[in-house]
Amino acid sequence: MTRIDFYILSKNDPAARDLYACRLAQKAWDLGHHVYLHVDEEVHGKQLDELLWTFNQGSFIPHRFSREPAACEEPVILGCGEQAPPNSDVLINLGESVPSFFSQFERVAELVGGDATHRERGRERYRFYRERGYPLHDHRL
Repeated sequence: MTRIDFYILSKNDPAARDLYACRLAQKAWDLGHHVYLHVDEEVHGKQLDELLWTFNQGSFIPHRFSREPAACEEPVILGCGEQAPPNSDVLINLGESVPSFFSQFERVAELVGGDATHRERGRERYRFYRERGYPLHDHRL
């Protein structure tokens, strides 16, 4: 069964959420996982693409957009939409709702920002998983 981890950020800053997503992706990749970073809009994906190049001066995370050729060969994939790449085992959800394909992953990381809107949407996602019996873990950052 898919393990769901909620990471609750104290900062009310959208950039902090994206930065933490990059750190999680790097940690998962360092541990040998294949990561899918899910966003609601392609514009957000492009922002994450830039951040993955620059967030850590001493490293680079190999990544591509899911629509690009050979994307499945990369350890980190960015995308939006109703399908996830077949080879990923960790989903980092930066979308506002639970993606329909979440259960194909071993682990799901839900990132909850510090503002009231993100908190409420995070609670809705938490209830969704809890009602379906998924193991839930929360981490206050």
